[in-house]
Amino acid sequence: MTDREGAATTPAEAEPTTPGRPGRKRDHSRDPEILQCTIDVLAETGFEGMTIEMVAARAKAGKATLYRRWASKGELVVDAVACLKRGAVDLDDLPDTGTLRGDLVAMIKPQSIDEAEKKMRVMAGVVTMLSTTPELAEAVDAAIVQPRAEANRLLMRRALERGEISADADIEALALVTPSMVSYRVLVLRKPVDREFLIGLIDGVLLPAAGVRQTADV
Repeated sequence: MTDREGAATTPAEAEPTTPGRPGRKRDHSRDPEILQCTIDVLAETGFEGMTIEMVAARAKAGKATLYRRWASKGELVVDAVACLKRGAVDLDDLPDTGTLRGDLVAMIKPQSIDEAEKKMRVMAGVVTMLSTTPELAEAVDAAIVQPRAEANRLLMRRALERGEISADADIEALALVTPSMVSYRVLVLRKPVDREFLIGLIDGVLLPAAGVRQTADV
């Protein structure tokens, strides 16, 4: 047996019998901060403009620290997008005003609008990757689209139990109306999402489609 330089080695030299020192255990305590910084940079620059160096500088971390945890920028982005689900709608604390319209309008809060728009900017930043990176598409759907769609499903099922909407209403399709329209407005039209737009969606599209004919003024 020879070493890389061509010199002969003995079996003992080639395969040491004493185990090497274990490597230092990786510290994941800063992962949430790094992932949040990734989201911030991604929302500002898009995937193509983002670099590991930018994220490291924003997080005040060494570039090597990020590469030890994520082998590529793509892996980092997938994890960062997935972590957006942590700030999603609290399905255990949905409003209960007694009407579907009241519940939907109560969901519109300044903070939720800001968070939704930021998520859409992140989605815009990775849209070119969605067709080629299935795991990223799944992360985007789970973190950005489905939380609001699931909230809509729960509110409409409650309205169905009250007899407020028709039993043959397609709740699965209706639940995706507002997330889809918000995505279109941000990604295609490049327009902001505000309270007026969301209430217009509720009164002009979602409630009529669900069979709710009368709406109250804001």
